[in-house]
Amino acid sequence: MTAPILRNLDELRDITTQWSRAGQSIGVVPTMGALHAGHLSLAEAARAGCDRVIVTIFVNPKQFNNPEDLANYPRTEFDDAAKLAPVGVDAIYVPGPDQIYPDGFATNVSVTGLTDVMEGEFRPGHFDGVSTVVAKLFLQTAADRAYFGQKDYQQLMLVTRMARDLDIPIEVVGCPTVREPSGLAMSSRNLRLSNDGLTRAARLNPIMQHVADELAKGGTFAVLGEPAKAQLVDAGFKDVEYFDLRCATSLAALDTPTRPARLLAAAWMDGVRLIDNIAVPAL
Repeated sequence: MTAPILRNLDELRDITTQWSRAGQSIGVVPTMGALHAGHLSLAEAARAGCDRVIVTIFVNPKQFNNPEDLANYPRTEFDDAAKLAPVGVDAIYVPGPDQIYPDGFATNVSVTGLTDVMEGEFRPGHFDGVSTVVAKLFLQTAADRAYFGQKDYQQLMLVTRMARDLDIPIEVVGCPTVREPSGLAMSSRNLRLSNDGLTRAARLNPIMQHVADELAKGGTFAVLGEPAKAQLVDAGFKDVEYFDLRCATSLAALDTPTRPARLLAAAWMDGVRLIDNIAVPAL
């Protein structure tokens, strides 16, 4: 059965107030739509962990640096609702811009430190847009738990810190990256890749995995990083924006995984920006 689609905050609060009064826990899965198996896995995790589940769909203009990227972002609301039906979510919240950014909206949520590198460097203002909309969705849904994929690892760290710093009473749950059979991390942006681009993009994960394996054997990123970037270029990637080894908790740059680390990358294929990351255990 397809969940009801709610389009304004009053409707949403009417239903969440009933759930809270009944002592039912609420899970939220914030998305921008164009749902794939990765999103559905988050909804399934929320379904397993909460009495009630809300999936939000809002293409947030404040987190796009490129107007063309915003215009091209797929909008498939009714297909998304059909995909969610077997999961059994309780509501789909699809607010209009006026429900998130009403006339006179003048507040910006900014998290410093974690956002100064990688995505923050190449997409200025992006994370302010993310933290602002996520803070609003946390408060609007009154959820007890929020579910995010680890594919957007820096974003996961950002929203966790933001909720903690603002004392928003919500638990942020990070869920494993879901991948295509080729190993490519699932993303709504993959829909824009050509067949050849999909094949070439699948090289990203094994190149990253090789570097992670060598680091686990005692290799250094100073030696391994540049050859890996060259392999990505040979595979057809354009403009490798970053390929970094970072501390898994602070995002400080590392040369060896002396503490739990994350290997993170962003590169362009077929005019589509792709990101991925994998865990690197501490030596």
